[in-house]
Amino acid sequence: MTVKFLQRSIWQRIFGISATDKPQDENGWRYESGKLIISLEQIRELTRPGTAVRFEDKTLPERILVVFGEDEQYRAFQNRCTHIGHRRLDYVPGTQTVQCCSVNKSTFTADGKKIHGPAPLPVRPYPVEVTGKELHIRIS
Repeated sequence: MTVKFLQRSIWQRIFGISATDKPQDENGWRYESGKLIISLEQIRELTRPGTAVRFEDKTLPERILVVFGEDEQYRAFQNRCTHIGHRRLDYVPGTQTVQCCSVNKSTFTADGKKIHGPAPLPVRPYPVEVTGKELHIRIS
């Protein structure tokens, strides 16, 4: 598998600035009973293939990256690279990979396995279930 790198400035990589945005509608998701529940009617960013959104705030036990790939499959990951510093991950459009936002560009497959970079461990994927117009992601 050829690894594709996101085009980022050296400053974005040094400071670990994620290319993935938080949801535009902060009321379009909730965390309850160990699940991140996302309304696809409100989080419209996840209705176009090749997009991703990062979910993080004090109500979640950890940061989550949700991807809607070009293959129209939803995937979710613990949004934390396993390399030093535990930087955020970004989806790499046109691939089925996620990549650390740091200088070292550790890259992982859709099932979390490392395929490039110094990260010592895979990243943690979560099962995603589409229920009507909602995504249910069990994270604990």
